[in-house]
Amino acid sequence: MRPLLSAAAVLLLLLLPLAAGQRFRGFSYLLDCGAPSTDSRGLRWDPDGPYVSAGSARPLSVQGLLDPTLASLRVFPYRPAAKFCYALPVDPNRRYLLRPTFFYGPSSTAPPVFDLIVDGTFWTAVDTADDILAGSASHYEAVFPARGRNLTFCLGVNPDYTDSGPFINALQVIQLHDSVYNATDFTGSAMGLIARTKFGSTGDVERYPDDSFDRYWQPFPDSKHAVSSTHNVTSADFWNLPPPDVFNTALVAEQNAPLVLQWPPISLQNGSYYVSLYFADTLANSSRTLDVNINDYQFYEGTVTSAGLSVFATQWILSGLTRVILTSKSVLPPLINAGEVFGIFPIGRLTITRDALAMESMKRSLQNIPDDWIGDPCMPHGYAWTGVTCQEGQNENIRVISLNFSSMGISGSLSPDIANLTALTDISFANNSLSGTIPDLINLGKLQRLYLNDNKLNGKIAQTLGTIQPLRELFLQGNELGGAVPQNLLNKTGLTSKFCPGNQFTQPPC
Repeated sequence: MRPLLSAAAVLLLLLLPLAAGQRFRGFSYLLDCGAPSTDSRGLRWDPDGPYVSAGSARPLSVQGLLDPTLASLRVFPYRPAAKFCYALPVDPNRRYLLRPTFFYGPSSTAPPVFDLIVDGTFWTAVDTADDILAGSASHYEAVFPARGRNLTFCLGVNPDYTDSGPFINALQVIQLHDSVYNATDFTGSAMGLIARTKFGSTGDVERYPDDSFDRYWQPFPDSKHAVSSTHNVTSADFWNLPPPDVFNTALVAEQNAPLVLQWPPISLQNGSYYVSLYFADTLANSSRTLDVNINDYQFYEGTVTSAGLSVFATQWILSGLTRVILTSKSVLPPLINAGEVFGIFPIGRLTITRDALAMESMKRSLQNIPDDWIGDPCMPHGYAWTGVTCQEGQNENIRVISLNFSSMGISGSLSPDIANLTALTDISFANNSLSGTIPDLINLGKLQRLYLNDNKLNGKIAQTLGTIQPLRELFLQGNELGGAVPQNLLNKTGLTSKFCPGNQFTQPPC
C-alpha cells in the first residue's frame, strides 16, 4: 500500500517565532518515585506520593548511579487485572508528553512485565529485561491529549506476562506547545515514540535545556558521513520546536552517491506512523536539492537551505525494517540532520459519562476502598476497578453492569448517585460496614440481585424497591433497618428475600 501523506505533509516552515516559554509550561510534572531529588541539570524532581494512592516507595542499593531519580522506585502489588494509577491535574485543552522511566536494579529474577495505560487507553507493554542486562534504564515516551481535568497514568498487572507487580522510578508529564505535533488528529489518536535521532552526533543525548520539552534526541554517529556546522537555525520557525543544535550536525553523502540509512534501527509492525525529518544545509548561505525516499516511496523532493527545513507525514505506512534513501538533485550531495518517528494508535473509548460520574460519587462516599479505584472504571478491557463488571451496551456505550464489593472492609454510606448506574443487574455490598440509609433505587430498572446484608444500614426500605420488575434476589439481614417491609416486596412473585435476623422491622417482626 502506498503511504498516505497529509495535505500539509511537506512544508517549508517559515513562520512567526514561537516563544519556547517558561521552564516547563502549564501543568507539567517531574516526579521521583521516592524522595525528592535534583538532577545534573538543576531540575528538581518532586516526590510522587501526592499523585498516587497505591504501592510503596523503596530505595535501590546500586552504587554509582548518575541519575538520582533511579535511586528509588515505587513497587505495586501483584493483583491480576488491577491497574494502579497516578492522577494528575491538567489543562483539558492541551496535549502532553509522557515519559516514565524504569530501572529494576540487580536481581536474581527477571524484572516484571506489565502494561501502561493512559486515561483508559492501552499504550504499550513494559519489558525492561534487555536494558537491565545492559545496565541501563528504560524510557518510554508518548504524546496524549488531555481528556478531562485529570490525566491518569496507570500501570496494569497482566497475568499473561508475569507473576510479580509493576514498578516505576520516575515520571515526566510535560505540557506541549500548541504547535508541537499539531498535524496529528489527537481527537482520536495518540502517538508512541519509536525513534528521535540527531544524525551525525557523537555526543550525549540532547535534552533539556536545549530542548524546551525535555525530548531525548539520541546520537547517530557515522564517522564516514558525519559533518558539523556552527551556523544558527531558528528553531522557533518550526512547528515542532526542535532544539537549534540538532541542525548543527548532519550525515552528508559522498559526492555522486546516495545516502542510505536503516532508520529507525528496529523492525516495525505494519501500521501508520508520524514521520518528521529535519534538514539544514551545513554550508552558510547555501542550498542543495535532494530527493528523499522511504521504503521506495517518495517522501520529499525539494531544496534545503541553511535556514532549515522540516518535512513531515502524519500517516505514513511502515512495516518491518525501514530504509531512508537520500539522493542529490544538485551539485552538492544530500544530507539529513534529525528525525522523529512515532507510532499512531487509536485512543480507546471510556465508560459512559453518566456511569463514570456515578462511580466517582459513590467512591467519595465510601472509605477503605480498593487502591485501584482511580482512572476509568471500566477501560481498557480487562482493567475494570476491583469489584466492577462492565460491558458494551447499545450504541457501543461502555456501561457498569455489576458491583461486587462483598467482604472488602468498606465503610461509609451509599451515595444516591448509585441509582444513576441504570445498566446495573447486580449489587453486592454484603459483609462490610456501611451505615446510613438505602438510597431510592427505582431508576435501576434492570436490577436482578441486591445484597446489602451484614452492614450497619438504618432507616426504612423504600416502597419503590418493590416496583423493580426484574428483582429476583434481595438480602438485607444483619443491618439496623426499621419500619415495615413494603408489602410489594413481601408479595413479590419470584423474589427470594431475607430480611431477618438483625433488623428491627415492625412487619414482619424479626
